[in-house]
Amino acid sequence: MKKFITVLLITLSISAFSQNKGKALLQEVSAKVKSYDNISLDFKYVLENTSENIKQETRGDVVMQGEKYRLNILGITRLFDGKTMYSISPEDEEVTISSDNADEEDNITPSKMLSFYEDGYTYSMDIEQNIKGRKVQYVKLTPIDSNSEIKHILLGVDKQTKHIYNLIQIGKNGTKTTLTVNSFKTNEPLSKTLFTFDDNKYKDYYINKLD
Repeated sequence: MKKFITVLLITLSISAFSQNKGKALLQEVSAKVKSYDNISLDFKYVLENTSENIKQETRGDVVMQGEKYRLNILGITRLFDGKTMYSISPEDEEVTISSDNADEEDNITPSKMLSFYEDGYTYSMDIEQNIKGRKVQYVKLTPIDSNSEIKHILLGVDKQTKHIYNLIQIGKNGTKTTLTVNSFKTNEPLSKTLFTFDDNKYKDYYINKLD
């Protein structure tokens, strides 16, 4: 019995140490991100579900400044000015306007990629990999909410720059979503109107306003 208790205490100590190291690393990442005036990312997005024979791959880019962002993916521009979300689809000639940044909680978009992990997860250190000459340390995040559609997330952090290299999200339905950062630029000169919706450019578009 004493041996069992000793093993249990060692296991719990290792687990707590791993969680503390994982949380400390992500706190470094968060502090680094918040030190920038703006961030521009080019990324690759892959969605896979082998049981459903699904694999979708695309590229996109996003510029973020505080809560504001401009995201381009799958031919659609999503513009959030801090209060209102505009989804602009040139193919459909339609603009959908919503009153806030109403992304679903379990849907980790590039705009939330740099901060979503701050709440709602437990952390543990995972593997370290050498990827294209850089050392990437993975932290495993498990949702505290047992009803979450997410099984777990692996967040890859470049150990030298303390920037996020990639994010691998595993859903309970077997879907695997991977976001890989191809370029990470900071404090770029931005147009004053980058996050401003100009309705004069979309006079011929159907405007769909959501409550």
